[in-house]
Amino acid sequence: MQPISPLSGIYAAVTRRTIDGKNPGGWIPEEKITVAEAVHAYTVGSAYASGEEQIKGSLEPGKLADIAILSDDIFTIDPTQIQNTLVDTTISGGQIIYART
Repeated sequence: MQPISPLSGIYAAVTRRTIDGKNPGGWIPEEKITVAEAVHAYTVGSAYASGEEQIKGSLEPGKLADIAILSDDIFTIDPTQIQNTLVDTTISGGQIIYART
């Protein structure tokens, strides 16, 4: 079981490590996916699952565009460091709703 945090979920999907640290090589490591696949699942996949892929899930003209700005580029850092990435800013409806100080 993983926390609900998207970054924790992405970390778990990419590394397959468990919270208790008992599987440093990954629990069922052949099920690891890439960061791009995990982000796609959390964005496009979630919108599709809720039947809202026409209005959200990807950054395209005419769609809702809530975004999060992260402290690190999760596509380039060591995947084991994704769990340490922080949310710097979140924007929803064109307004900054969170800014880490």
